[in-house]
Amino acid sequence: MNYQLKSAGTKPLAMLLVAGILSGNVLTSCKSSAQAVNQTPKDKTSKSKLSKSQKGAIVGASGGAVIGAVLGQGKGNTALGAILGATVGGAGGAIIGRRMDKQAEEIKRQMPTAQVERVGEGIKISLGSDILFDVDSYALKPETKKQLIEFAQTLNKYEDTDIRIEGHADATGPEDHNLKLSKQRATTVGNFLETQGVRTSRVDEKGYGEVQPVADNTTEAGRRKNRRVDIAVFANKKMQQDAKDGKLGD
Repeated sequence: MNYQLKSAGTKPLAMLLVAGILSGNVLTSCKSSAQAVNQTPKDKTSKSKLSKSQKGAIVGASGGAVIGAVLGQGKGNTALGAILGATVGGAGGAIIGRRMDKQAEEIKRQMPTAQVERVGEGIKISLGSDILFDVDSYALKPETKKQLIEFAQTLNKYEDTDIRIEGHADATGPEDHNLKLSKQRATTVGNFLETQGVRTSRVDEKGYGEVQPVADNTTEAGRRKNRRVDIAVFANKKMQQDAKDGKLGD
């Protein structure tokens, strides 16, 4: 199936809602913008130097959770939606962001074959299914288990996070088969992490088959990108509430 056709349905609504949120932020920031005009060059320079965590906090305070909820319904964005949907924003969100910075650096060292991204107040990890599994199989390759063992150690070190694991497939083969295989692969990764001590209550596994492509299914390179397992790591409910209540420390 064509990636663009599958992705088109939810984009207009998402863009309208996001635009509405951002428009509101623009209006409420007019006063600040006017004050910025009267700043000295030195003041402007110091004001512009924001860390990634501070920028994430500003975005979060401006409605990141709403944007996340929209993206969570969109094609190819469920992991991203889970992360942004857990956004706290403000000072608490900045603290969560700094904690995620440390965790992401550890994960990058442990999983060199994965794509590890810091997104908002969470972490998005993408692993090619070809790295984890043989063709048409949901049995983990022995060589990838070491990475997952080390990944589990980091998850156990930061116990105040939840984990979403998603299996995805390309558009070759029967759609029902792809859906079943993607679910089995997500479950396999989740089960393996649980054998390494990650609490079952933290882990949520889902399979989406071929309906959430991130690339063109008409090319081999695109199909390879679509065969993947995405993992989202984000603050659990308690951590979110502690951040809102100012109970989290750096």
